[in-house]
Amino acid sequence: MSRFRQQPPRANAWPITALAKDYPRGWHVPRHRHRRGQLIYARSGVMHVTTREGIWIVPPQRSLWIPLGMEHEIHMEGSVAVRMLYLDRSSSALFGSHCKVMAISPLLRELILAAVQAHAQKQRERMAMLAPLLLHELQAAEEAALRIPMPSEPRLKNVCQRLLSGSSRLETLEQLGSQVGASSRTLARLFESQLQMSFVHWRQHVRLARALSQISQGAAIKTVARDAGYASCSAFSSMFHRVLGMTPTDYMKQAGLSGP
Repeated sequence: MSRFRQQPPRANAWPITALAKDYPRGWHVPRHRHRRGQLIYARSGVMHVTTREGIWIVPPQRSLWIPLGMEHEIHMEGSVAVRMLYLDRSSSALFGSHCKVMAISPLLRELILAAVQAHAQKQRERMAMLAPLLLHELQAAEEAALRIPMPSEPRLKNVCQRLLSGSSRLETLEQLGSQVGASSRTLARLFESQLQMSFVHWRQHVRLARALSQISQGAAIKTVARDAGYASCSAFSSMFHRVLGMTPTDYMKQAGLSGP
C-alpha cells in the first residue's frame, strides 16, 4: 500500500504551505520525499538537487518543482537561503509529474516571500488571497534548461562521475574512454542514446553548474571562465547566455551579486 495515500482534507487546510530555511555551505539534505508537491526557491546561493531524473541546478532567481512522492536529496553550494512552497494534491496536479527548473520573476519572488511571512504569522485570510495569484504566476513561469541527466550504463556512468567530481573536467572523450575501457565513438553513441545530448552539451551543463556555484560565492567572471576551460570571457559568456538567456554580468545583477 502506498505511503502517500490521500488523507481526507481538513475544512481549513491551506492549498499552499510556505516555509523558509537557511543552510550553511556544503550542507547535505539526505534523500527523502514529501506528501505534497514542493517548489524549492534559492533566494541566494546555489543548490544541486538529485532525483531519479538527474541532477538539477538551482541558482538564485530560479526554483525547482519536485512532484509529490519523488525522492530527492539536496547539496548546498555555499550558503543558501531556501524558500519552499508545498502544494496540496490538487494544486500539484497543475505542474506535472516531472521535475523542472522555473524562472522566478520579480513579482513571483515577492509573492513567495509574502507567502512565507503570511504562513509564519498564521495570516489565513492573506494566504487565501495570495494562493490563487501564486499558482497563476507559477504556471506562467518560464522553464530553464538546468538539468544534468545521469546514465545507467556503467562505463558512461563512470565517465559522468569523473566529470562531476572535477577530476577529469578538461580531458577529451578519447582520454576518458581509455580510462573506462570504451572507445570515444562508443561513448559518443552512449551519450546520445542514454542522455539525449552530446558529450560536449552534457559537459557544458556540468561546467555551468560549477560556474554558478563559483559566481554565487563571489568569484570573478574571468576566473570562472578560465576554470571552466574557456579561452576567453566572451566564449564563456556566449555559452552562459545560450543556457540561461542572459550574460554572466546580467545574472549577477539580477541575483544581487557584486560585479567582477
